[in-house]
Amino acid sequence: MATPDLPLEALAHALSANRLTGKAGRTLFLRARPGAALRGLGLTLRCTQTFRPVFDALQRDGFEVGANEDAASETAPLVLLLPPRQKEEMRALLAHAVSRCGPGGQVVASVANDEGARSVEKDLARLTGLGGSIAKHHCRVFWSPPLHGSHDAALLEQWRQLDGVRPILGGRFQSRPGVFAWDRIDPASQLLADALPANLRGSAADLGSGWGFLADALLTRCAGIASLDLFEAEQRALALAERNLAPHAARVALGFHWHDVAAGLPRKYDLIVSNPPFHALARGERPDIGRRFIEVAASSLNRNGQLWLVANRHLPYEAVLEARFEQVRVAAESAGFKVIAATGARA
Repeated sequence: MATPDLPLEALAHALSANRLTGKAGRTLFLRARPGAALRGLGLTLRCTQTFRPVFDALQRDGFEVGANEDAASETAPLVLLLPPRQKEEMRALLAHAVSRCGPGGQVVASVANDEGARSVEKDLARLTGLGGSIAKHHCRVFWSPPLHGSHDAALLEQWRQLDGVRPILGGRFQSRPGVFAWDRIDPASQLLADALPANLRGSAADLGSGWGFLADALLTRCAGIASLDLFEAEQRALALAERNLAPHAARVALGFHWHDVAAGLPRKYDLIVSNPPFHALARGERPDIGRRFIEVAASSLNRNGQLWLVANRHLPYEAVLEARFEQVRVAAESAGFKVIAATGARA
């Protein structure tokens, strides 16, 4: 049974109980997630979502959904949002929601208590004032008063810039708040990068590529790589990876795919590298995601192809690795992480 999406259910309850949908018409839902809770409210939703599995789920449920929320300019009398946890990204999204709210419209947000609900509520109050709030399902739902240009315009403009693209790590890479390990090199990815043999060659894929550090390390270290496809579920991260790998574009054929790896890959490769995620949008560990990445990699390697993967040492990947590969070895270990090299993929 699927875990209930409590912030979404609390949001739907608040919309109904507080009659916030009465004059809504077309409603914008930023960082939307699908669920039965909203279907009975009679809203005409225009959704945005940059995480591909959720984007696909919204489309399957028949919602109108787009991914490029930064470029959108449409306004609406009601703007809903499920704010992210990262502070700069959250404040930028609040500012974006207010800027997308039409005259007299309202912004409504829902946040779980253990993900900073009180803090986000205070931030909306700073930006627009507070029209009301309720507690439900261990969440808080809160909303602005009707907006008639009375919000703090200077603060809104300041917060709009908080998750902008910027140089990191001495200027070699570009990143932005909210993507995984946005301002640093993830130590697991660094361990894998250091373990990669320099003689790797042929066609390669990076599953869960993030903002492109591991792909850059692979191309820098291994001159024999002829092509590299990056598969990443978070559109904001993939756009950064395309910028960060631009120095390699003249030498190597590069492909950038906004894609849910769990759905499988469109072709086969000589080499696959991966630092697979083990969380989805919720906080709890999801080792099933990493196991699925391994299954997909095994099905997407050419004969004699290699998988190089890094994971937290405690994650239970050995069974699926041994079932899907003839040879599996630990190539490196450090600081709670393990690098695994696997060859001889089984059908």
